[in-house]
Amino acid sequence: MIDLRRLVALAAVVLLALSTGMAAASPAKSKSTTAVHTAPPPPPFEPLPPPRIYLFRGAMGPIFSTGMDRLSEKLTQAGFSADVYEFTLCRFIGNRVIASYKEKAAPIVLIGHSMGGLCSIIISEMAEKENIPISLVIAIDPAHATGDVPLNVERFINIFLSDSVLGGGDVVAVPGFRGHYASYDLKENGRVSHINIEKSDDIHRQILEMVTQLPRIPPQTQSGAVPLRYLVPADTLVELWDSGVRVPVRPGDTMESIAAANRVPLWTLAQSNSLAENAQLTPGQTVIVPRHLTPPEPASAMATPPPAPAKRK
Repeated sequence: MIDLRRLVALAAVVLLALSTGMAAASPAKSKSTTAVHTAPPPPPFEPLPPPRIYLFRGAMGPIFSTGMDRLSEKLTQAGFSADVYEFTLCRFIGNRVIASYKEKAAPIVLIGHSMGGLCSIIISEMAEKENIPISLVIAIDPAHATGDVPLNVERFINIFLSDSVLGGGDVVAVPGFRGHYASYDLKENGRVSHINIEKSDDIHRQILEMVTQLPRIPPQTQSGAVPLRYLVPADTLVELWDSGVRVPVRPGDTMESIAAANRVPLWTLAQSNSLAENAQLTPGQTVIVPRHLTPPEPASAMATPPPAPAKRK
């Protein structure tokens, strides 16, 4: 007869062996496998090297484009690499720009007056074929023959006189352009002409400020840029905003209150949005407001300092 006690003991041994083998094959899950993994924060933005600045005079530049030399001197005194050239050397200098960038990448700034403005666009097109970005282009009353702003230009500003015969280039961007764009027509300002528009100390000051900021501006700040086109009222100083931003209208907002809150002239809101200066606004709609592209303030600079401890009497 079969000994039932031996069968039970044998079955227990077999079950124990099977359970031990399964445990070895399938180890218990650790708590770490069930934890939710979050993506690491993006690395902090590293400032770029100082920009290389190339300035171009117009026709008969040593006589009529002397403002470019003065601007070059101011930029050089501020510690930047800023050289001024004749527009006739455009493609030769363009090749040097490309070679210099390939040797050591740094933001490229092109500033041109009259035919020099046309030259700035030509060099931008040359760089585009080499997949080289142009950080900033400023055209000052460029020639009518000036082409469109190519896609590799990150920021473009045109300051011009639409009724000028020698300049008057109303430069636009190619379809699909996603950078910053701002156009300023100064034809209503009777004190400005083609041969003095590039000599403005106020414009020089603003260009110097923009160039100083460029290395500290992270690429993602380009998103959401709205192009600006202004006919600047007479006797109005030019403020070089480089794009617009859409601002939502809140209950109680007016054109005047939005302008005051953003520290911009009322006429800029009217022109940017094709509205009257006293237009009624509806909560939920958006209004285009001009802006300066400035680097974000560090958290430490934005934090409110703790109150000073009270002095003991």
